[in-house]
Amino acid sequence: MTSEEEKRGILENVKAGVVSAIKGVGDVAGAAVGAVSGTLVTALKGVNEVTSEATSLIFDTVREVIQGVADVGEDLTKAAKGVVVGVIRATKETGTEALGAISATAGAVVKSTSEVGGDVAGAARGAVEGAIEGAKEIGLSAEEAASAAASGAVKAAGGLGGTVVEQVRDAVTGTISGVKVILREPFKGEDEEKK
Repeated sequence: MTSEEEKRGILENVKAGVVSAIKGVGDVAGAAVGAVSGTLVTALKGVNEVTSEATSLIFDTVREVIQGVADVGEDLTKAAKGVVVGVIRATKETGTEALGAISATAGAVVKSTSEVGGDVAGAARGAVEGAIEGAKEIGLSAEEAASAAASGAVKAAGGLGGTVVEQVRDAVTGTISGVKVILREPFKGEDEEKK
């Protein structure tokens, strides 16, 4: 992992790089993939499990990408998809456990999109689409990757309150990109929604 000073410098470059790439070519998903995979390949080298430190780095990286995309007024759903593809590519290169990273990333997408006032349900669905696409690229089960992303998104939405958890759950379940997505565990916030 990196020191706090290195981490701060890396994260400042992530947002600037995303904004520059989007303004240059207009490819939101591509800019997100590049920013995330490039950043995390360097930062996660030698990290096999998704620890709290790795989760924090993933969250901070995702936040910078989502904020950069929001700053230029582009589509957060496409950014979410690109972010998850980027994380999956980084896990392949670094040997980091992919499903935990996918779940953490989808949660970070939901929280970061909420912070910028974006379409949380749309971004959550984009994260699941990215998990499916990225899984297919590296030979990971698309169903398992989609389930991990959906679970991470719903868990994060549970912490946001209101009807967000229900909206996200509805957006990330069913068949997405030809893959049946199934939530595998109970989530904080769902019991309160039902009462």
